[in-house]
Amino acid sequence: MSVRRLAKDQPASFAFTAESQKAAQWWLAKYPEARRQSAVIPLLWLVQKQEGWVSEPSIRFVAEYLSMPVIRVLEVATFYVMFQLEPVGKVAFVQLCGTTPCMLRGANDLKTVLEAKVGPRNTVSADGRFSWEEVECLGACCNAPMAAINDYYYEDLTPEILGQILDDFAAGKSPQPGSYEGRKSSEPKDAIQTLLDPRLYDGSLAKPIKALPNAPEKPKKAKKEPVA
Repeated sequence: MSVRRLAKDQPASFAFTAESQKAAQWWLAKYPEARRQSAVIPLLWLVQKQEGWVSEPSIRFVAEYLSMPVIRVLEVATFYVMFQLEPVGKVAFVQLCGTTPCMLRGANDLKTVLEAKVGPRNTVSADGRFSWEEVECLGACCNAPMAAINDYYYEDLTPEILGQILDDFAAGKSPQPGSYEGRKSSEPKDAIQTLLDPRLYDGSLAKPIKALPNAPEKPKKAKKEPVA
């Protein structure tokens, strides 16, 4: 597991906005009073949705909010990679999958696009609007290569498509997430090639289970004698 540390440059303080405060109270209402610390992950997520990342002052804020030791909140924030510990792009934060399926389908070409349009990985662009990083498998291998941008998956990418998506974000648009080959979920790219015969999955070919040889017989239930 890689070591995850807090950013060197930190803001002076943190506080929830009115909207985040309302959402935090909604989450706390889901837990008994004695278990309010269980809301640490939702509250850290609210911090990240508000600021784009999780800072040291925000960790202290959540700890005080939930009446728990700061170190315990720090442990959660540094353990889960869903929490960004450094500032990210305010318009688009790209997490490009570089694991084997995506790499075989052209992820390296997508890296070239990101380096040209955004800059080096793990750094925020000069205007503060874009950043990107390479991540491990995001679970959309059937639609490789893909990337998570902000809260959504963008799949079946090509260098040209990714470049256009980044241009659209820069222009203030909201590019449509999902597959850019028009398929739904993880359905086959072309014609279906597997499970063409319904008998393969409807149970009609299933054979009755035979008793194992030398298997002990089930004990017979004793008959109840009638009560006199």
